[in-house]
Amino acid sequence: MRKIYAFDFDGTVTNCDSLIAIIRYVSGNTRLVVWILARLHLLLLMKAGLYSNNKLKQQLCRHIFAGMTEDELRSRAETFARDNAHIIRPEAMATIKSALAEGSTVCIISASPSIWVRPFFRSCPGIEFLCTEMEAVNGMITGKFIGSNCYGQEKVNRLLSRHPDRDKYELLAYGDSRGDRELLAFADYSHYKPFRS
Repeated sequence: MRKIYAFDFDGTVTNCDSLIAIIRYVSGNTRLVVWILARLHLLLLMKAGLYSNNKLKQQLCRHIFAGMTEDELRSRAETFARDNAHIIRPEAMATIKSALAEGSTVCIISASPSIWVRPFFRSCPGIEFLCTEMEAVNGMITGKFIGSNCYGQEKVNRLLSRHPDRDKYELLAYGDSRGDRELLAFADYSHYKPFRS
C-alpha cells in the first residue's frame, strides 16, 4: 500500500507562524500592530470560537497584501524564504526528504497561502501543495481567498479531493494545532507537535 505523508506547515515544519513573519518582512511591525489593536475584540471572539478564523484572516490579508501585484508578492515570497530558511525545523525537512526518497507522496496542507509556502521547498521537487490560495484579479492581489481557508476539516477535504481512494493508501499526518485536529484524526498514524527537541 502506498504512503501519503501530510504535513501542516506553520508550527510543524516551521518554528513560527509564517503569516506573521512574512507580514513583518513585507511591511514591518507598525501596520500589523495597528491592525491588531483595531480588531482586538474580534481576535478575542475568534479565540472563544465565536468569530470565524477565515473571515479574520482574510481581513488581515486584505489589509497587508491588497494592492500588491502578484509578481511583487511572489518575488517578496522568494526572498522571504531565502532570508528565513532558519525557520524550517531540520528534522521536519529531513523527514520530508526521506519520504520523497522512498517514493511516497508528500503533501504540505497549510492554512498559509502557497505563494509563500512553496519557495521554502525549492530543493524538494514533487511535493504537493494543498494550501489556502490568494486571489489575484488582473495580476493584482485582492487579499481574498480562492475557496476556503485550509484549516480544520478543510484540510481533510483538500486531501480527499486530491487523493479520494482512502482505502488505497496509508496516511501519516503531522500537525501541531487546533487547525490540524481533523487531519490528525483522519490519519492512520498521527504525529502531534513532532520535530521538537
